[in-house]
Amino acid sequence: MQTAYITHPYCFKHEMVAGHPECPARLMAIEDQLKSAGLFDFLVHYEAPKASTTELARVHHKAHIHGILSRSPKHGLVHIDPDTCMNPYTAVAALRAAGSAVLAAELVTSGQVNNAFCCVRPPGHHCERGEAMGFCFFNNLAVGVAHALTKCGVERIAVVDFDVHHGNGTEDIFEQERRVLVCSAYQHPLYPYRGRETVDGHLINVPLDAGSGSEEFRHAVETHWLPQLERFQPHMIFISAGFDAHHEDDMAELNLTEADYAWVTRQVMAIAAAHARGRIVSLLEGGYALHALGRSVAAHVRTLMNL
Repeated sequence: MQTAYITHPYCFKHEMVAGHPECPARLMAIEDQLKSAGLFDFLVHYEAPKASTTELARVHHKAHIHGILSRSPKHGLVHIDPDTCMNPYTAVAALRAAGSAVLAAELVTSGQVNNAFCCVRPPGHHCERGEAMGFCFFNNLAVGVAHALTKCGVERIAVVDFDVHHGNGTEDIFEQERRVLVCSAYQHPLYPYRGRETVDGHLINVPLDAGSGSEEFRHAVETHWLPQLERFQPHMIFISAGFDAHHEDDMAELNLTEADYAWVTRQVMAIAAAHARGRIVSLLEGGYALHALGRSVAAHVRTLMNL
């Protein structure tokens, strides 16, 4: 099974304030672990292109796009919110991160690869139609989903989001789009303190209490996600792959392990095999404990590779 691995050097150049958890070392930790696990050389490697304004405008207001690009500093940092800021490389990195999802959608729907993992930053799932927040400038996954619906002939897409924080941006963008089913499991209460009520067949939100671990997470997926995914019968699946629910990650208080990430990936792959010709695009979101992040991504990618 061929898995595309999409990234870009500019994704390593985006940096925020010193000591910020969303840092270039995240990508380095992932790459190092994939190499040490013997997986890196068996992936199909691609550089992420820049997303175009047209591609971004399918999911973001033009004023938001212009606002982000126009605020790019020539030196130093520009703050978007207290936790989210831009350096001179951020705008291009954000365009490349969004463009990775477009390329992944095209590679997977054309059959050039079976699935894809976009190892990019900045992440995207907190970015709403008109608001950057939570380390996110554009909603990378949403850009890819919209491209698949508009240009790749895909009729129904499921999004699964296992980041420890609710993907408020993805929900905001697809709230009225019935061709998209969004399934999320996340710690609650926790940033971003948003999230609508579950709507069967469309928005499936499963809040988990602090301290929840493998048993609670797997029960949530089996009880709430899988029946909805089976009924929806997606033609393609996108994953917001955040690994900050790991028990070593101090950004939150869930207690997942690498085995849980491999397990949930297998569940998603089974749905994709049954209804979507195996077509999956996964995009990196959170995960800030570097060693745990590297191991968790390796478990996820190894499963995507069917190894």
